[in-house]
Amino acid sequence: MLNSDDDALGAALAAPERTPNHTLRLGGRELGTQAQSWKVERAYATDLPDAMRAVSGSASAQLEVQLGGTDGTPAPRLYSAWAPRATSDAVRPGQSVVHGAGLSGRTVPAFRGTVRSRTAASGSDTVTVQALDGAERLRGPAQLPRPYHGLLYGRPVASTVWCVDELLRQGGIDTCPPPRAPAPAADLDQPFTALYASLHGGFNASYGQPETLPDPSAYSWIRDGAPYEMALMPAAAGLSASWMPRSRFAVTGRVFQAEAYVNTALAKGNIVELKLVFDRSANKFGYYSATFDISTGQVRVSSGTVSGGYWYFTWTFSKLASLRGAWHLGFAVDTRAGGSPVMATVKPRLTAPDGEYLAGAPTTYTDASAGQPPSELHHIDLTTDMAVECVQVTDRSWADLDSYNGVEWDQKGRWRKGAVLDDADIPLYDVPQVSGSQWDALTEIARATMSTAEFDEQGVFQWHGPARFRTVPPRPDLTVTTRRSIAALTVSEEIDACRNYCQQPYADWTGIKSVNGETVTDTVVRKIDPGTVVEVRYAIAEDENDIGPLQIDDDASPITGHKVRFGSAATGGTSVKGSVTVSSLRDGPDYVVRFINHGTAAVWTVTKDGKSSSVQIVPQVRSGQSRQRTFAWYNTTSQAYYGKQVYEAAASAWVQSRQSADTLSHAMLDAGRFPVPVLGEVEVLHDPRIQLGDVVRVVDATGAALDTLAWVVGIRTTCQAGAAPQQTLTLRGTAYNGVPLDPGLTPDPPVDPVFGTRRTYAEITAGYPTLDDLTATKVSYRTLLTSTGGTP
Repeated sequence: MLNSDDDALGAALAAPERTPNHTLRLGGRELGTQAQSWKVERAYATDLPDAMRAVSGSASAQLEVQLGGTDGTPAPRLYSAWAPRATSDAVRPGQSVVHGAGLSGRTVPAFRGTVRSRTAASGSDTVTVQALDGAERLRGPAQLPRPYHGLLYGRPVASTVWCVDELLRQGGIDTCPPPRAPAPAADLDQPFTALYASLHGGFNASYGQPETLPDPSAYSWIRDGAPYEMALMPAAAGLSASWMPRSRFAVTGRVFQAEAYVNTALAKGNIVELKLVFDRSANKFGYYSATFDISTGQVRVSSGTVSGGYWYFTWTFSKLASLRGAWHLGFAVDTRAGGSPVMATVKPRLTAPDGEYLAGAPTTYTDASAGQPPSELHHIDLTTDMAVECVQVTDRSWADLDSYNGVEWDQKGRWRKGAVLDDADIPLYDVPQVSGSQWDALTEIARATMSTAEFDEQGVFQWHGPARFRTVPPRPDLTVTTRRSIAALTVSEEIDACRNYCQQPYADWTGIKSVNGETVTDTVVRKIDPGTVVEVRYAIAEDENDIGPLQIDDDASPITGHKVRFGSAATGGTSVKGSVTVSSLRDGPDYVVRFINHGTAAVWTVTKDGKSSSVQIVPQVRSGQSRQRTFAWYNTTSQAYYGKQVYEAAASAWVQSRQSADTLSHAMLDAGRFPVPVLGEVEVLHDPRIQLGDVVRVVDATGAALDTLAWVVGIRTTCQAGAAPQQTLTLRGTAYNGVPLDPGLTPDPPVDPVFGTRRTYAEITAGYPTLDDLTATKVSYRTLLTSTGGTP
């Protein structure tokens, strides 16, 4: 899609005379008039053969600008590393850069990024500034949540697209409303995200972990109609999934909320429900839930006991029943009143598709069935009949219910969408371990899955999956011709671009389960005073999957496995429930446990008999290693003309099913079954609208005599002050020039037909007893050797 195309710019580009212009902002300061020259380069970088590179890889644009001085002051005095901060900070490393190019006073975005380096040439009037695009924002350490639940249930827990989305989020690039409070706060009254599940191609959570996973046949991941980017779409009414939080916060003394974004126009039924389940003593559970019914506009918020009594309040919002579209739905619970059991005040919150904020009046439970005794958050359930995105639970979400407003509810002004994803078509049962920077991990995923990753001219990240180059648009984004646009054109075709037997290895996790590893028991009984935080790190092996927070044990019904017991005394005392929040975090080689005592008395991590620590950590490991298998697609027609040309993709942990290997190997074959021509060094009149991935129609009536569509896989634009910009494209044909016919040709065989038919020495001497006999025939040496040549 052409970059910011409009009629005015189109007319300027079509005019016989051109007046180029550009803009350049560094640190928000306009310095375009001081640019002596500039150059922008974009191209896909990949380990595939060059002629196939349009189908895989990452692209990081680079800008190089040479700045001159102003008002008689040379550039090095203004912008070198030792120049005054008042001027030099505009071009310091890490500073923002925005570049635009165009014609006749109209410019479109050409580059957005940050300064990488500056070089001042003393004795000259030039400072060279080099900048990189948004890839520089993704230089932080790459980390991905690696839950064990995909192997536990034998069902996909994530996808490569989910991993891409998570890596972007870590770099501050969001595709939907972000976690409200991802970092633990020093102030214990500050908000904290207990669960954040984007549902962008997986049930894996940025914070928290999946608890139960539905069968893949029960849902799909959709992009059309998603509230923001991608949503979970049930195949039938009543789809359910659940997550464990990363923080098992206590039920009493706080305000917490649960929320999600749904599209009520994409529904298999009328209901969506969010339920927060709390772990009580003696293996009993209580809950708070909100049920939204789009057929009646009724919202019901309930409090009660799982499989027992409950009480509820209802609110009716007529717009929820009448207006279909993307809704923001949720509810808040206020338990600051305390007591045992606590009688909470609850309040539903909604934002309609037209932006109107709706909130029900806060209401307090009084019936005993709604009381919640001391307990901690155990898991979160989602039941939905419609498309859902971005499920989130926030502890200590706000100081109170009344002052919370629509601006805070919708996080207005706190985030901006910065990426566009593609379909989630490569599922993952086990999330691979990543290393290096976030950009390194994105590049690795792109190469492994025949995808492309890039930042466009507006700074928006674009992720395209293996199907990107499979379908050619019905019309080109732009047409260039030798009559007007093209100054030089080179067309090449090479056998290395032909890949007619394409193999994709994949890791088969069938039959591999998640099992308990070696239990880790704390050696220290730890005292947790009221209002304090105790954080402990425990070593965890690289091959062990992530585990959730410890479950709080009690004396009434002791549990085994992953747990902690809080005693009222160092000698054991009685077990304490609903007083301490337990959080967990995987930090590289460490499993970090955080204890926060919200009660009024100290507690100890001690067993009932007072003899040892009650902290017992149970890691999760794989029952075995995946089996390496291979899937291949091939084309016999191509092999008949070009021979067997194999391409075997590198084995990758990102491909984990036969279906994924099928998808990828077929994409390879589509790209390489016949050698597609590459149009390199296509010098054209500068058109600032062209982007990577655009389809260009190339018409050459004077040289190669071609009229074809081609993908843009590389762009280099240079400009000297006072001269017109020069633009060079690298194009890859969208199709080959038909199946070879070899008309009128009889190709020679690969082996000389004469080989193996030569006479033996005995045969020659039998026909020519003497040298004179042989000389008299005047036969050639080659004819002499063939069995049919000459007279014996």
